Amino acid sequence: MTLRFYDTASATTKEFVPVHPGEARLYYCGATVQGAPHIGHVRSALVFDVLARWLRFRGYEVTTVRNVTDIDDKILVNSRASFAPDYRGEHPREQWWALAYRFERVFGQAYAALGIADPTYEPRATGHVPEMHALIQELIDAGHAYPAPDGSGDVYFDVRSWPRYGELTRQRVDDMQDAPDADPRGKRDPRDFALWKGHKEGEPLTASWDSPWGRGRPGWHLECSAMADKYLGAHFDIHGGGLDLRFPHHENELAQSTAAGREFANFWLHNGLVTYQGEKMSKSIGNTVSPQQMLEQARPLAVRYYLGQAHYRSVLDYRPTSLREATAAVERVEAVLVAARAAGLPLKWGAQDVPQEFVAVMDDDLNVPRALAVLHETVRSANTALAAEDTAGARPLVAAVAGMADVLGLLQLMDVAGTADHDGAEHRALDALVQDLLAQRSAAREARDWALADTIRDRLADAGVVVKDGAQGSAWSVGS
Repeated sequence: MTLRFYDTASATTKEFVPVHPGEARLYYCGATVQGAPHIGHVRSALVFDVLARWLRFRGYEVTTVRNVTDIDDKILVNSRASFAPDYRGEHPREQWWALAYRFERVFGQAYAALGIADPTYEPRATGHVPEMHALIQELIDAGHAYPAPDGSGDVYFDVRSWPRYGELTRQRVDDMQDAPDADPRGKRDPRDFALWKGHKEGEPLTASWDSPWGRGRPGWHLECSAMADKYLGAHFDIHGGGLDLRFPHHENELAQSTAAGREFANFWLHNGLVTYQGEKMSKSIGNTVSPQQMLEQARPLAVRYYLGQAHYRSVLDYRPTSLREATAAVERVEAVLVAARAAGLPLKWGAQDVPQEFVAVMDDDLNVPRALAVLHETVRSANTALAAEDTAGARPLVAAVAGMADVLGLLQLMDVAGTADHDGAEHRALDALVQDLLAQRSAAREARDWALADTIRDRLADAGVVVKDGAQGSAWSVGS
């Protein structure tokens, strides 16, 4: 089997051949920490967490880099409107760097809650200004960048100097929008984008650094090029991010890096956006849902399952029932592992236990929906074996379920010990439904309708409910 991914730049699905044998080097765009995360941020991080897990499963030594943009126009704007109490109980305006760090921690908490592993490196833009200066100077020396002649301290990338500009999104320069990232008065072409932004009156002096072109701060696009080069080298395997970053951010990254002589990324992977009942999420409309709100409605296990269940390149649509459906689906997987543990089966697994059908669809551009179909089919088979007390038949099926759940990052969030509180309203509602089915099964057995009795038991097994018959009647559990 061959590992293959869809590459945005070539618009084709290509075989993955690592730049460095046995290694996989991945850079994906992290947060601009101007505010709390939204679902799209978390979905993107989860997609690339699954990708990194799969690359490791396939035997690669994986290096991941997820940057933090901790200096940005919006960070400065938001800090001017933000106030925070100090040790004296007063409420001075919050410093831009304090606001950025505060929201960086909020992002980190959301990632951790959903079992998104820390990257190998998580560099902040503000810690890499010297590398950015070096890259700007290379571009100036190569004739692809120029300091603004108006004394502003801005430095721009000259888009018309680089014939390949537009190759990632397959656009002509003349068809592109103007770059809105700096005052256009010093630009040769309104589409030229800022590599360095001169310090402006009214901005905090702490939000600027000395440079050969005047005091200022880096342009957004430049930051990622400099950090990717430092941590992964001039040529690496995969650059990822949300679909909304293709232009201008990734287009500009590609241009400035290749114009400076870097080969940059072999693959560009972009995850799809999140919508609300088919509509684009918008704060002005009021149809946004935050990760915090999701985690208040459902377990982290269910939220992770929901955010990761669609193909990474497709749109993920959120509906009021989404988390309930995700909870029902993923808890069926959890329940069979609880039942297996109660039956004395170990939850250990190795690469050989993961079904080849699962491996094949994950190798095919990380097709998680089809992989989940394999997982749920295996869960049904394991439930049937456990319900029949066929320990020998259940053992390999349980190992397969545990392996697939682990690879997808679900196992770490499960309560496989069955220690969750079962005294709440949800358990009482489930008990009422199961007891009704057990009563129907009992009546069928009394009428010697063995086919109906077996059908009801199988339906319960498919849902992760284990039925045990005894002298006092039938009892049910999800693992005991």
